[in-house]
Amino acid sequence: MSDEEHHFESKADAGASKTYPQQAGTIRKNGHIVIKNRPCKVVEVSTSKTGKHGHAKCHFVGIDIFTGKKLEDIVPSSHNCDVPHVSRTDYQLIDISEDGFVSLLTENGNTKDDLRLPTDDTLLTQIKDGFAEGKDLVLSVMCAMGEEQICGIKDIGPK
Repeated sequence: MSDEEHHFESKADAGASKTYPQQAGTIRKNGHIVIKNRPCKVVEVSTSKTGKHGHAKCHFVGIDIFTGKKLEDIVPSSHNCDVPHVSRTDYQLIDISEDGFVSLLTENGNTKDDLRLPTDDTLLTQIKDGFAEGKDLVLSVMCAMGEEQICGIKDIGPK
């Protein structure tokens, strides 16, 4: 045995997987699927009949939940697809910084300051205008595969 100590630089997280496997034939419209390593909401599913080589195929059309891009994939219905763990959390808006980051209040009373304002123009103007008017705003944040983005807004009245 050597007396040297080994230090490993690890970028791994706690081991909770960002996706889980699900059989392609069981994924339905309005569900989620990973296409080209992007989390997508399924907007269209069509299944072909079993061919001479034995597999029915599922054709998925999905919209990337963060960028809005349309992606497509064809998978044999008996094979497994990756499905992202998608969660939605509501946070109260505290402040908007000059550089486009928002300060949000979490449920345990801490602040979350690592989210940018959304790129969607209508959502962006709703947030900025509501904040300027002094309204109490709750922002919905969608999280999937290590990415987070503001995806909705609720007005809970004046401060």
